Amino acid sequence: MAAPRTPKAPRKVLGRLSLPERAFVADALRTETVGGVLLLLAAVAALIWANIPALHHSYESVSHFHLGPAALGLHLSVAHWAADGLLAVFFFVAGIELKRELVAGDLREPRAAVLPVVAALSGMAVPALVYALTALTGHGSAQGWAVPTATDIAFALAVLAVIGTSLPSSLRAFLLTLAVVDDLFAILIIAVFFTDRLNFAALGGAAAGLAVFWLLLRKGVRGWYVYVPLAVVIWALMYNSGVHATIAGVAMGLMLRCTTREGEQHSPGEHIEHLVRPLSAGLAVPVFALFSAGVAVSGGALGDVFTKPETLGVVLGLVVGKTIGIFGGTWLTVRFTRASLSEDLAWADVFAVASLAGIGFTVSLLIGELAFAGDAVLTDEVKTAVLTGSLLAALCATVLLKVRNAKYRRLCEEEERDDDLDGIPDVYEQDDPAYHLRMARIHERKAAEHRRIAAEKATAARHGLQEVPGGAGDEDDRPA
Repeated sequence: MAAPRTPKAPRKVLGRLSLPERAFVADALRTETVGGVLLLLAAVAALIWANIPALHHSYESVSHFHLGPAALGLHLSVAHWAADGLLAVFFFVAGIELKRELVAGDLREPRAAVLPVVAALSGMAVPALVYALTALTGHGSAQGWAVPTATDIAFALAVLAVIGTSLPSSLRAFLLTLAVVDDLFAILIIAVFFTDRLNFAALGGAAAGLAVFWLLLRKGVRGWYVYVPLAVVIWALMYNSGVHATIAGVAMGLMLRCTTREGEQHSPGEHIEHLVRPLSAGLAVPVFALFSAGVAVSGGALGDVFTKPETLGVVLGLVVGKTIGIFGGTWLTVRFTRASLSEDLAWADVFAVASLAGIGFTVSLLIGELAFAGDAVLTDEVKTAVLTGSLLAALCATVLLKVRNAKYRRLCEEEERDDDLDGIPDVYEQDDPAYHLRMARIHERKAAEHRRIAAEKATAARHGLQEVPGGAGDEDDRPA
């Protein structure tokens, strides 16, 4: 008779990260947080620059100042260079992140990938549906359905830095993975739905350039002086092909190898990402925000955000659609798979992170520009709606996260504790006998020290009693 099969323990979702993954996530989030603060400052600077009457004209003049070789089809405005040029760097980093997640991170295992993928897809589908329903009900344009689908990880992390919440690394990693998957589908949306003309000669040239790029990587050719000029040529050809130029950045990022070989401490993808991420977070995205977020804001304009179907759809999509989509996708995944939420967390924590994902600044602004390219007034109104929706989402997340911050602080302290001082948090060494032997020696030394102190105190007490047997002396210090 066969022995009864032992049921497998349910898989924990949003549990503690592995030590290497934790180190990678911490490094990535540190850079993104600094970039997010710069992004906030750039957005505020853009709003001030565009809304002070004495400065408004200069903002418009700088934004629309054209430069670049016209013969190559690259005589573009400064704002256009920021959106199509600098954001290619941002999407290049996004491509590397996605590749790393697929081959070495959480997305490499199908079971582990289900949760963030379903949550991200739900977090894009529901906001699009909310926008479509709002626009159709109000007899507005459905062109902006993709605007509220994106999450801005840098802006979200900047909010976390400003409010000072001690969000556990598992939730931060979940937010980062959500944003990576979100970026992938945002890229697909841009490529599929916002390509209205194609220059097949330029597209063929871009494809040939990408093939050369891939071949050089496979042959192990090194040197920035080879890849940077080639990347610029690929970007220029992609731009002239009619496909959004940022697609070139993603494609090149996905080609980099993100697995280590013998003798390598870091893969080429990780090394290049470490070099380029500060450029993306610290320059490319803030400069884009500076020339994209500068919309005229007034009481009337803010009032119109909640009355026009297109702008109201964007706000509701970001604030309501994102939260419901991500939370609902996560809950359904756990409900219908052999998984359970980590015992350290509650569903309120998932809801708070889902509301934080409603901050859709950078890519939402980009898609808004593409969706309403022929209507400058509506483009600015949609940008105002993105800013408003992102701000409301940030405020909601701040309240929800602050309520749970004491719990988060305890979890973070537990994650960081290193009592044996070996540089590895103790929670990762509970199954290592050597760790417990080190801790035993530490406690034995402490116990011996306490026994020594106790003996000294006892000896001092006995000597004191012998010297003053009768009690206190009088004013002349004579024995009582």
